[in-house]
Amino acid sequence: MTDIAAHAEGRGALLRLLAWLSPAFPVGGFVYSGGLEAVIHDGGIGSAEELSAWLSVVLSDGSLRNDAILLAEAYRSIDDAKRLRDVVELAAALAGSMERHAEILRQGDAFLAAASAWPHPVLDVFSGGTAYSVAVGAVAAAHHVPLDDALAAFLQAQCAQLISVSVRLGVIGQKQGVAILAGLERPVLAQAERTGRLGLDELGSATVLADIASLRHEVQYSRLFQS
Repeated sequence: MTDIAAHAEGRGALLRLLAWLSPAFPVGGFVYSGGLEAVIHDGGIGSAEELSAWLSVVLSDGSLRNDAILLAEAYRSIDDAKRLRDVVELAAALAGSMERHAEILRQGDAFLAAASAWPHPVLDVFSGGTAYSVAVGAVAAAHHVPLDDALAAFLQAQCAQLISVSVRLGVIGQKQGVAILAGLERPVLAQAERTGRLGLDELGSATVLADIASLRHEVQYSRLFQS
């Protein structure tokens, strides 16, 4: 491959990554809060500072860390269909609540359906019930998106989605939301680099309150989001 062709392929991979993790990509992410709505409802988060602290912990020690590890494992399993299916099953089994399970699988299946606009044989490995992180990791590998880039973009998009939830619930304004996202830039990049080197043995979290919030949301009387 010539330098020009390699450069063009790299630019194409970048454009695909931007498209896949854009808020406009049809995965229905705007419907879910990952339990954050319950936290806000119960008064656990009421300011930009509290939201930033919550996101930082979920990123470093919670569900986003596990999602990144699963994404990386799916990425590395691209040439082994059985290994990839095992990751699919594991990711679904790790969901800590009914709503969390529905959230990750619905988004993952929607992602794969939309990603079929870029045909690739890896799509035939999946038969439904694929976690969002696993779907992103596999498709990114199939299209030669660098793993670090895929992880960073995925984590940033997930943080942006949770910030959007807080804006819609009136906790913060849009300007504060942008400031929080800017402040998370270095932590996101560091976590992307870190989790890209981790394997399934490193899965685990220490965010009990976030897990409880996801469970509490299932019985919350008045709610805007499905999780």
